[in-house]
Amino acid sequence: MQRKLIRNTAAAVALAAAAAGGYLYGGRTLAAPPEPAAATPASPSARAPAAAALPDFSGIVDRYGPAVVNVSTTATVETAGPATPFGQLEPGDPFYEFFKHFGLPQGQERGPMFTRGLGSGFIVKPDGVILTNAHVVAGATEVKVKLTDRREFRAKVLGTDKTTDVAVLKIDASGLPTVELGDPSRTRVGEWVLAIGSPFGFENSATAGIVSGRSRSLPDEGYVPFLQTDVAVNPGNSGGPLFDSSGQVIGIYTRSGGYMGLSFAIPIDVAMKVEQQLIAHGKVVRGQLGVSIQGVDQALAESFGLPKPTGALVSSVESGGPAAKAGVRPGDVILALDGKEVSEAGDLPPRVADLAPGSKAKLEVWRDHARRDLEVRIGEAKDATTAAAHERGADHGRLGLRVRPLSPEERRQAGVPGGVLVEGTEGAAARAGIRPGDVVLALNGTPVTGVDQLRGLVAKAGKHVAVLLERGEARIFVPVELG
Repeated sequence: MQRKLIRNTAAAVALAAAAAGGYLYGGRTLAAPPEPAAATPASPSARAPAAAALPDFSGIVDRYGPAVVNVSTTATVETAGPATPFGQLEPGDPFYEFFKHFGLPQGQERGPMFTRGLGSGFIVKPDGVILTNAHVVAGATEVKVKLTDRREFRAKVLGTDKTTDVAVLKIDASGLPTVELGDPSRTRVGEWVLAIGSPFGFENSATAGIVSGRSRSLPDEGYVPFLQTDVAVNPGNSGGPLFDSSGQVIGIYTRSGGYMGLSFAIPIDVAMKVEQQLIAHGKVVRGQLGVSIQGVDQALAESFGLPKPTGALVSSVESGGPAAKAGVRPGDVILALDGKEVSEAGDLPPRVADLAPGSKAKLEVWRDHARRDLEVRIGEAKDATTAAAHERGADHGRLGLRVRPLSPEERRQAGVPGGVLVEGTEGAAARAGIRPGDVVLALNGTPVTGVDQLRGLVAKAGKHVAVLLERGEARIFVPVELG
């Protein structure tokens, strides 16, 4: 009984010690671990950055997905080879001669074959006006549009513009859902964007990513300052809309050959200008200067005495064209149009295209190490030419060229008053990419009239020179570092 009382007393003491904040161990009371001190607010510089929430595009898909349509096309092509159980055979196929010799079990030598295409589009007006890509409907004999409610319509092609790859379709319907159009100029690199389309025929598929670049120029696409994204875009997405995070369309996807981490969209303001002209006039009218241009890199800037690489370098001027009449010369660097800076060559074509033929514009050009102003009357574009110096790119010596004068017949064929023909290269010229067969027309803006004169120009030149070449039907400036 006494032992039980002692045991209960010990338990009571333990409870009391615990309540008082101590612990009993081997007959000794140990202090309890101190309670953690109250947290003090960290300084702003010490705080970890809050994790940004990932965007949720489900609301945009729910609201604007019904305005995105599937576009399917049918085209008829004439085949050169016979139709067989193995399909259409072309000359050169191992089975072509076999069936030709022993006879065709079915089909005939020549005949029509149907091809089918697939793309996307989106409704911009409730009465059935739809935007898509020109290449989606090119050559089509029949165009069908399928809505998300499974209704299908035959579409009429109101017009196409191959230059911008924009087409306008019309279906016989009313009260249709439409998208909301945004302003691509306010889009920033790094912003989240959403694509809705029909990749590989999977209708109304949504993919997301970010804007990875703006005002991109692509080969043979000088009039369009493309938006570049990393959104997964695949065959069938062509013609579909690009949405910003607020649900506004800022572009149309184009030429989706397969997802490679880069995809390009036509800015919606460019597309809508095309749409307005196609509906009103059935064609698109653009302004034109009548020049071929190329970009200015550091070497060319030093050759022309520019403070920095900027502007659009004029490599050739169309005879009798608007620029020629205004006094623009090969070797001029166009720095501004109507007071707005031209920071790179790709900026100029779309801005000139927006000007009405017959209107006047002011050009600021760099010539002979100085700025000067010219006034030009804008012409109407027929076929744009933009020279691209893909190959970097004269007597032996500093320049490293072996040249000879052009014969009268060669001058006549080339349509040039002077120039010398390159017969061999070495040293600086070879490193720059100049090659036999090129015609040297000018050096640092001074026309070349003969071998001796060219030698004199090189002798007086500094470290860098800009050589104007005629190669085939193109004229380009090639920067050469003489050393």
